[in-house]
Amino acid sequence: MKIHEYQAKEILRKHKVKTPSGVVIDKREDGPKAYDEVSKLGPVVVVKAQIHAGGRGKGGGVKVTKTREDALAAIDKILGMQLITPQTGPEGKKVLKVYLEQGINIAKEYYLSILLERSVKKTIFMVSAEGGMDIEEVAATHPEKILKIEIDPGIGIQPNQARQIAFDLGLPVESHKSAAAFFAAIYEAYLEEDCSMLEINPLILTKENEIVAGDCKITLDDNADFRHADTKLYRDKTEEDPLELQASEYNLNYVKLDGNIGCMVNGAGLAMATMDIVKLAGAEPANFLDVGGGANVSTVTNGFKIILSDPNVKGIFVNIFGGIVRCDRIAQGIVEAAKAVNINVPLVVRLKGTNAEEGKKILSESGIKLMVADHAREGADKIVAAIK
Repeated sequence: MKIHEYQAKEILRKHKVKTPSGVVIDKREDGPKAYDEVSKLGPVVVVKAQIHAGGRGKGGGVKVTKTREDALAAIDKILGMQLITPQTGPEGKKVLKVYLEQGINIAKEYYLSILLERSVKKTIFMVSAEGGMDIEEVAATHPEKILKIEIDPGIGIQPNQARQIAFDLGLPVESHKSAAAFFAAIYEAYLEEDCSMLEINPLILTKENEIVAGDCKITLDDNADFRHADTKLYRDKTEEDPLELQASEYNLNYVKLDGNIGCMVNGAGLAMATMDIVKLAGAEPANFLDVGGGANVSTVTNGFKIILSDPNVKGIFVNIFGGIVRCDRIAQGIVEAAKAVNINVPLVVRLKGTNAEEGKKILSESGIKLMVADHAREGADKIVAAIK
């Protein structure tokens, strides 16, 4: 689950991570009061759009203001705007909240993130002395400037590793004590809050040689929801894709993609393989959709509804392996779903496993317009040929 910057900073402050103070608002009439509160901490107030995407500054969603009039004008402009950044796509996202934050005496900006590196089975700190708005360009053109420090999850970050990060970033010696405490607290927040990603960009060195989180993005692991009743409240449904939101209400694992072949599969591994096979066949998958091991008429029907709600879908490939769930039950579910949903695009079904032959017979005798495949690649080739 992605959360907003102001929410991420609430989490950081809970773990004694130094951040600027701020106030979030969602109404223009609350702007003057919020400004008065933040401006008590200094004359510079930063007005920030709150959306689940990076690159806000480049899109005009972050304004540094030095007067009350400038701050209120920035609030008026940003709140309600359709903010377009490299991460939102051309359609952009509507700004429904803005965050007013105290200005910081910046000496230099850096980059820091923490995430799981599965290839080494460790948590890693990724840091760079080239922080700020162009970090993506740095990663693409000068990857050697992105440094990685591996943290053994069994023992956590050690003092010598915190010092190593400070040296790698080229921080002045006067800031090392502040930096070491900051890195330890950031790791604690990442671990205890069950984050799948925590990013600080920019990581700020102030002119007073303190280390401060200038911005923060956190993605929380949904699988750990049961441990964090408080962070469940951070979910902002207005930031989620409408189809993904609808699918979650049906208890379907769905992720919208940019292709034109809708995929309905049981099992996450098979779903990933199916998307690869569709690409090998010469098309692009429109989604990841795992209907689960206990798929039935209801889940199959809802799966078709979600897939067909995407206007980019030109064909559907159903790829089912009958293990826990029998293929004949899935076939019957497809027949019942076809009666309830107008499937107006080519449909290919591949059934393999328990009672696969019975399932194929049900489909062939159903009168539904579809094609049956015996193998996954055959199914992918058939659906790609059908849409062409």
